[in-house]
Amino acid sequence: MAIIVRGKNIEITPALKEYVVKRTSKITKYFDTLGEITAILAVEKGRHIIELTVPVNGMILRGEEATADMYTSIDLVVDKIEKQIEKYKTKISRRMKAGAFKGELVAATAAPEVEELHVVKTKRFAVKPMDIEEAILQMNLVNHDFYVFSNSETEEVNVVYRRKDGRYGLIEPDFN
Repeated sequence: MAIIVRGKNIEITPALKEYVVKRTSKITKYFDTLGEITAILAVEKGRHIIELTVPVNGMILRGEEATADMYTSIDLVVDKIEKQIEKYKTKISRRMKAGAFKGELVAATAAPEVEELHVVKTKRFAVKPMDIEEAILQMNLVNHDFYVFSNSETEEVNVVYRRKDGRYGLIEPDFN
C-alpha cells in the first residue's frame, strides 16, 4: 500500500510526511487491499488544508479538512474517513469482494443507525450539446453549484461544478 504526500504552498518535511503516513495507516486496518492513497497538503490564506483520497476497490473515500494547524487538519480528516467507513460499512462490504473488507473492526465500534437513502425528488430537463464555457455560463445564470450538460466536443454527459475555492471543476465519465 502506497501513501503519496504532496504539498501545495507548503514544504513537506520528513516529520510531516511521517505523521501523514502514520495517521493514514489507521485507515488501512479496515481493508485487505487498498489503492494508492493520496494526501494533498496546502496552505491558503493561513488555513492548513488536507485533502485525503482513499481508493477502495472501485470506490473512493474522500475527506477534506482545514484548520489553523496542519497536524490538527490531518487528525480531523483521518477521523472523517473512519466515520465514513463506519457509516457506510454495510454498503461498502456489499460492493467489495468477499474478504477484502475487515468488517469486524468497524463492527466493534458502535456506529449510529443509518437511515436508508431515498430519492425525494426527481427533475427532468432537456440536455442540449454545448461546450464547457457555455455550461459554466448556464450554471451561473441559474445560480446553481453544478450543471449537467452534453459536451459538444466529446458527445458525453458531463458535469461542471463550482469548487469551494471559487474556481470550476469538470466531471467526465470514465468507462474503464
